[in-house]
Amino acid sequence: MISNIYKVLALCLVTVFVACGTSEKPEDIISDEEHSKPSIEESKFNAQNVFNSLPDRKLVMKLIEDNKIEYNPDLLNDPNNVRQYAVESKKAVNLGIYGSDLSIASSFDQTQESMVFLKSVNMLAGHLGVNSAFDQRMFERIDANENNKDSILEIVTGAFRKVDEILKYNNRPATSAVILSGCWIEGLYVSSQLAQTTDTESIIKTIIQQKESLKNLIVMMEAVTLEEDAKYILNDLKGLFEAFVVAETTTKYNKAAITGISERITALRKKIVSTG
Repeated sequence: MISNIYKVLALCLVTVFVACGTSEKPEDIISDEEHSKPSIEESKFNAQNVFNSLPDRKLVMKLIEDNKIEYNPDLLNDPNNVRQYAVESKKAVNLGIYGSDLSIASSFDQTQESMVFLKSVNMLAGHLGVNSAFDQRMFERIDANENNKDSILEIVTGAFRKVDEILKYNNRPATSAVILSGCWIEGLYVSSQLAQTTDTESIIKTIIQQKESLKNLIVMMEAVTLEEDAKYILNDLKGLFEAFVVAETTTKYNKAAITGISERITALRKKIVSTG
């Protein structure tokens, strides 16, 4: 059920533009207990929605260029933290975090920093038993394409595709879901931080539009059996959804409109990357 994680990674650039387009307005899944427990059939459908109808990367890059967004490494997770993540859920969610950071660095042509993040990804993948996805051939291909960020992103996302395949083969869908949540969370976190400085209507709107992708992420995580130490991620994502419901009512697309979203995603991300 948890598939195509590589598609999401490829599009976790600076913003979390992973809108899962549907023609119908989704029901509020946090409004009551009944709506928060969808059927198995609905769960499978919405899990696929996390990956389907992703926007073209060229549109993402155009938004970055139009708003003159600059690379800010301070927004990303410190690669030195990687050795301090002990439990599997921490390793899995931060594999997603670092994967998103790797994509962000690559999108801004930060070759050296990309390689540092790649090493963090490789280390966590090894701890999770999926390091075969990051073999010597992949590193050689990256070296050969160091000046082509699209090629690098394709190579890295191909590796994450293999990670997902390994996890599914070994009946570990929950681990795959947690990795994906880390990628999504980092994308939204960086987006909300950038929105605070640019205060641009187009970015604010795009962030608010992620309510649907968040809904699908929540449904997907509810459909797997999470370890106890990973359940806080799902619980906090549900609280984040409530902030999106409030943000949708805005009539002015400025940074004040996403205050609740920014506060909740920042708090959740702080928990995830903490080494304590």
